[in-house]
Amino acid sequence: MKEYKYKINGMKFTVAVGDITDDSVKVEVNGTPYMVELDESQKAKKVTVAAPKKAAAAPRNESGEKVISKPAPAAGGAGAVKSPLPGTILSFNVKVGDTVAAGDTVCILEAMKMENDVHASAGGTVKQILVGVGDSVLEGTDIMIIE
Repeated sequence: MKEYKYKINGMKFTVAVGDITDDSVKVEVNGTPYMVELDESQKAKKVTVAAPKKAAAAPRNESGEKVISKPAPAAGGAGAVKSPLPGTILSFNVKVGDTVAAGDTVCILEAMKMENDVHASAGGTVKQILVGVGDSVLEGTDIMIIE
């Protein structure tokens, strides 16, 4: 018997699939045996059970490339607001041209299912926003430039 382990709605299941005959298969779920009859449309087909596929670590675009903003190489200098940790940009509280004070919340970053305020490192005027809402960013990525 081939054994698989699943977690469904928080409950753990151990499923063992035995030999498949013409119209039935022996299956054990958490040690309880079952004889499962195959549907008429399945009798002529070979039945295989595959392990679940792992989810991709990062979102991908239409061409299959990962959608991750890489840290910009010293694009903003001292006036750059940097991502404090890896995550996804949820919203901006400012737009280009707005005046901010040091410590003002300029955007919201989701990381580990928590919303995190990102604060202006210095006071000034927002000159450029380098990422968009929904972008995945790495720790240290320049989010915006304040001069």
